[in-house]
Amino acid sequence: MQTRVRRVAVAFAAAAMLPLALSACSDSSSKDSASDSSSASASKSKSGDEDSPSDGTATTSKPFGAACSSVPKDGKGSFDGMAKDPVATAASNNPDLSTLVTAVKKAGLVDTLNNAQNITVFAPTNDAFAKIPKADLDKVLADKAQLTKILTYHVVGEKLTPKDLEKGSFETLEKSKLTTSGSGESYKVDKTANVVCGNVKTANANVYIIDSVLMPKS
Repeated sequence: MQTRVRRVAVAFAAAAMLPLALSACSDSSSKDSASDSSSASASKSKSGDEDSPSDGTATTSKPFGAACSSVPKDGKGSFDGMAKDPVATAASNNPDLSTLVTAVKKAGLVDTLNNAQNITVFAPTNDAFAKIPKADLDKVLADKAQLTKILTYHVVGEKLTPKDLEKGSFETLEKSKLTTSGSGESYKVDKTANVVCGNVKTANANVYIIDSVLMPKS
């Protein structure tokens, strides 16, 4: 009799413990599920953060400016074509820079520019040279020393990004400094020349096409 009572008591105790055990398992399972869900959510969130720019902006890496539309769409004079050639050769394939190319040849600077590494060239358009009275321009083109001084003032010995131009002062190959200012896609050089097509890549240079010829200060 005592044995039967003891067995019944054990059975009741086991029955009483079963819901507690099931509850504990359920809580553990729920926690594991919540943990897995949280980890998956965090992983997805992290992945999404990596795919998106941290501040929603990106520095432009492509050419910009109103005059860029006049650059040939294909061939050696196109942006893709110019990127394959050193800067003097690349400029010679752009019809809007023919006066500059003539000046560079007269000054004997073709090899100097083509062999330089990591430079920036502020390249005046044909219209920029046309602003100079013809008699004055012809005089400069005939004076190699003066022409070289002017042309090397348009060259900086490092590659400049648009961000660098926002408020910059840079020593040129002519040895004096030029200044730049602006933001976005609007920049000026020496407060007089506007960048009309910027961030053009060549094999050895960044080129900013400008609407006025720069003059050294001395």
